[in-house]
Amino acid sequence: MPPNSADQSPAPMPSPSRRGRMAAIWSEIKGLFWLLVAVLVFHSFIAKPFYIPSISMMPTLQVGDRLFVSKYAYGWSHVSPTIPDPVAIFRWLILRQQVPTATVQLPPSDGRIWGKMPKRGDIVILKPKGQTDDLIKRVIALPGDLLEMRGGEIWLNGAAIKRQQQPDTIVPEDGHLCQGVPCYSGFTDQPIRLKNGKYGYLVPTVRETLPGGVSYDTFDLENTSSDDVPPTRIPAGHVYLMGDNRDRSADSRVPAEFRGLGGAVSWDRLGGRAEIISFSVDGTTGLNPASWWSSLRGERAGTSLRPQKSEKPAAAR
Repeated sequence: MPPNSADQSPAPMPSPSRRGRMAAIWSEIKGLFWLLVAVLVFHSFIAKPFYIPSISMMPTLQVGDRLFVSKYAYGWSHVSPTIPDPVAIFRWLILRQQVPTATVQLPPSDGRIWGKMPKRGDIVILKPKGQTDDLIKRVIALPGDLLEMRGGEIWLNGAAIKRQQQPDTIVPEDGHLCQGVPCYSGFTDQPIRLKNGKYGYLVPTVRETLPGGVSYDTFDLENTSSDDVPPTRIPAGHVYLMGDNRDRSADSRVPAEFRGLGGAVSWDRLGGRAEIISFSVDGTTGLNPASWWSSLRGERAGTSLRPQKSEKPAAAR
């Protein structure tokens, strides 16, 4: 027989104050969720920050520079979206494990949405095939170009680009470490003492000017195997990339087995164009808040990274 309904007491109703707290908590969760979605959409399709961890683009970019990268400059490809990987984030934050990346990688695709080819001289970020980290390099040659290097000198379409020797660049020693040693210690045999009492290095510098007039400085330290590249025709949909620090850059000149790019890079691997340096630190930041201000390289903040053209386009020689 069914129990007597008179014997059942109604379930207690949540108090108004409790309902109000739960509604407030749920509202905060929804707000944080939509904020995260907005950040990821902006990060994936509009712009993203980028940190320079290596010396491969010196002197244009220094270790410790923070950049803004436009994600829309060349359209979007499979490397554009930023999709968090919850499992990798849990392993990194909670289990304190090393993870190769905290994002989900989309399946490779050859094309781009609203694709646009970069220009010679653009500084681009890319995700090489088989690697999880973003790299940053300069576009030297475009589809159809015939590229060659002879003793460190670039030849495009049968003519050498303009090169001008510049005064040596003074690179001050700082707090950045690369594989346990100061990043800049390989520039010269002996550092020099600077006027401020610190030490630095004199680095041979050459200014290159590409066809079209884009100029930039490069470091030319020594003769290496990557100073010579046989004539190479750049395939359709590909670009040839180099670092400005020519003898310390694993780029299109370097085989993939040595962590280089192994030749021209497909344009679907480009993630965006470097636009401006937001701020830069010299690596001396510590727990003392006073060091936060003193470590800033104030002169680098706001530096544009868009290609600078000389007054007259360089004629190939």
